[in-house]
Order: sequence, then structure tokens, then C-alpha cells
Amino acid sequence: MESIKSVNPATGEIIGDFELDTRYIVEDKIRRAGKDFREWKGTLPIERATYLENVAGLLRERKQELAEMITREMGKPIRESLGEIEKCAWLSEFFAQNVETFHAAEFVDTDAETSGFLYEPMGTILNIMPWNFPFWQAMRAAIPALAARNVVLLKHSSNVPMCALEIEKIFCAAGLPPGAYQTMLISGKAASELISREEISGVSFTGSDGAGQKVAAEAGNYMKRFVLELGGSDPFIVLEDADVEKAAEDAVKARFRNSGQSCIAAKRFLVAGSIAEDFTDRFVGKVEKLKIGDPMEQGTQMGPLANAKQTDKLKRQIDETLEMGADILLEGGLMGGDGFFYEPVVLSNITGSAPVLKEETFGPVAPIVTFKDEREAVELANSTKFGLGASIWSQDRDRAMTLIRNIQAGVIAINHKVESDPRLPFGGLKKSGLGRELYRVGMQEFMQIKSLKVY
Repeated sequence: MESIKSVNPATGEIIGDFELDTRYIVEDKIRRAGKDFREWKGTLPIERATYLENVAGLLRERKQELAEMITREMGKPIRESLGEIEKCAWLSEFFAQNVETFHAAEFVDTDAETSGFLYEPMGTILNIMPWNFPFWQAMRAAIPALAARNVVLLKHSSNVPMCALEIEKIFCAAGLPPGAYQTMLISGKAASELISREEISGVSFTGSDGAGQKVAAEAGNYMKRFVLELGGSDPFIVLEDADVEKAAEDAVKARFRNSGQSCIAAKRFLVAGSIAEDFTDRFVGKVEKLKIGDPMEQGTQMGPLANAKQTDKLKRQIDETLEMGADILLEGGLMGGDGFFYEPVVLSNITGSAPVLKEETFGPVAPIVTFKDEREAVELANSTKFGLGASIWSQDRDRAMTLIRNIQAGVIAINHKVESDPRLPFGGLKKSGLGRELYRVGMQEFMQIKSLKVY
């Protein structure tokens, strides 16, 4: 029987071994999803709000236990894992509080006595999710879909099976029908093959742009709705009138949270030439003080990377960038001993075609690039195939607001690091994806619209 192993990234120890679902089990889960969709789509908004409140309550009640599971399975510091669970609870509460409003029919004045449009669920939504935020990514896709009266099948990343199975248990314990949310332990190939199934109404995918293009092609071939979140190479733009100390402080958080393994992490630091030395000195000084170590310790600020594949890819990106003439401001690199620890690397004097600028870097490397003026800052910010997030630092908010109109990104923060927020749509431009998650529009991505005129 094929299985997948859960490995603790901090120690390299195997902490779980899980058999993949057989074809029979997968068929049964698809059948159960369709059966329970008929029940779930008939629930009233107040009922769904109660279930979502239950989910939030269970997450908070078990926060420490669930956070420890995240840390053991993918390596992020425990205090970040606690924050991830809390954010999932907030997400559930937000949709519980707004499900009725978001789902309400909308009326329009026409020549008819009554006219408008209704929102109705689509059916079974396949969620294919990554490992870097094992609870948040899965919940971010699932909660809006469930609030919209759809049911969900989750194919989670193969290195977080414990988290994947626990998420299903939470939804069941919250009182949802057993088929409303189910986890499938299957391969990526098997998940891709499900897209063609008549029972699957839509697909939400978070991962690499290459894999996302394949999902889009498959979904498009079968006329299925899809939402893609495909990563980024977010610019962190520091103008000459910025609060340099605050910018440097937030830059460290924006780059090294989750060991740099975040789609919306700041990945390219674009700094006005007149303040570059000041910013760089402050930034490097703060990075040097980061506490790297056992992610279960409350004081740890950076844990290991998720697996050897991540360390190998990051090393290749850094080595190739150095071969192209980049300078090292902070050497960092692979640490000895057990686990997949990687000390932060800070680089400067980087050519525009270097991998750390052109590719998505999923780990603790920070390239610093200087610019002469706003025009060059915008050109540098947009010189990537990605367009997920961007942050701009200036004490002149009007100036920053003017600048953002030329930045190609779906999520922009001024004088703060980029973060997702249930109260705002989330998604990217260019190769960072299609569609939006969160807020009302995230819920409506997997709803059918019926227009109506009554004479």
C-alpha cells in the first residue's frame, strides 16, 4: 500500500506514516460529498453562521495543540503557528457574521415589477493546497466555499497529512454533515485527474505558477470554474522620505516570517539610493539578531525550511546569483546538524536577471537593489512575471497612493508589510494567479448567478 510520511523539519525524524486513499475510498468520498451537498445547500444563513462559529470556537479551544501540530509537521515557530490558528478562527467568525449579507439577493430597477439576481451554490469544490500555512491556506479556501453552500474536497500537500486530517475532524466536530468537508490523501496526479469528473464543479489551487497553469488548462478543458493563487516576488519599496527604522524593522518580519516561505513575503527590497546605506545597515543588523533554532521554543524567531527540496532550491538560486557577480552582505547558508535549517542571506549589487530577482524565492534570502527615482522604482517593482503583493514606504501618503496605481500587484500595503485579511479580496495579477479569495468576492467565486425579472 502506498503511503506518505510526515517528517519533522527541525529534526528530520519521521513522525507519521499515512496510507494513501484507495480508489474505492476516493469514490466513496466523492459520492458522500454529492449526497451531503443536497442537505448543505438547503441550510439557512443563520444555520451556517452557527456552524462557522463552532469552527472558530474549536480552533481557539484547541489552539495550543493545533499550533504544535503545525510546528512539528512543517517547522514554523510555535508563536507563528498560534497566530495562524487564531487567524483561522477570525476568518470563520467573519464569514459567520456576514454570510447572510454576502449571500443575499440583489435587486435592480428595470422595466419589470421586480428584478435582480440570486446567488446559488455550485456543488463540490476541489481544493488543492500547499504546506506553508497548512491550516490557513486550507481554511482560506474552504470557509468562503462552505458559507456559499458548497461542499469541499481537500487535497493537501503531501508533507502535512496530520494537519490535513485534523482540519476535517474540526469541521465534523463543528456539526457539518460528514460529506461537507473531506480530506483526501492522494497524489497530485490523482487530484489533477479529478478535475475532469462530472461531480467536481470547481477548483481552488494554491501553488507554483507552472502547476497552476496545468490546473487552469484542465479546468478550462472541462468548463470548470477555478481560482489560482500562484505565488509572488513581492517588492518592498522604500522611498527616500520613509521612516527608515520602521521600514527596516518591518522588512525583517516581511522577509523572514515562516523562514521566508510565504507567497506574500517581501522578496525584493528596492531602496532609494540616498538612504540605501542607512536602511541596509539597520536591516542587516536586525537580521543578525534573529534567533534561529527549535521552533517549539517560544523565543525562536525562525525555524527550519520545510524539507531538503526547499534548501536545495534556495541554495541553487543563491549560488547562481553569486556567480553573476552579486555581493554578500550577510553570508548565511545551510546550518550543520539535524533538520533543514538555513541561516539568512542578504545580497546586494545584483543583476536584473539573477534568480533571486526573477524567480520566487521560498526561503531566507533578501536581495537589496537601489533606485534613482520613482520611475526606476516602478520599473524594478514590475520587472517580474509575478504580481501578488507590494509594500511602499513613504511618510507622504498621497505620494505613495499615486505610486501604487503604477504597481502591478493585487495586494498593496503602505507603511506596513503585506498581509491577507478576511475583510478584503486576496489574489494576484500576471502569473500570480486568477480570481480572488476572501471577503464577499471570494465567496462569490464559487457561486452561480441567476438573473430574474418578475412582470
